[in-house]
Amino acid sequence: MTKEMQFKTIVAQYCEVKPEDMTNEMRFREDLGFSSLDFMSLLGELEDTFDVELEEEDALKILTIAEALELLEKM
Repeated sequence: MTKEMQFKTIVAQYCEVKPEDMTNEMRFREDLGFSSLDFMSLLGELEDTFDVELEEEDALKILTIAEALELLEKM
């Protein structure tokens, strides 16, 4: 499984969109219906899964799936 698909599979646990139906342009709040709590829970799970430590300042700037994937790639 690619890192992108693994990421989308985790995201799918918090919304009603299947990983294969997600596009990188989708926004967490507007398109996927994330609440602030959902997003913070997602960040914690991403840190555990990908063994990274996300800076809160950087994480709060993430609006789309593409931005999240880009940040993960940089780490």
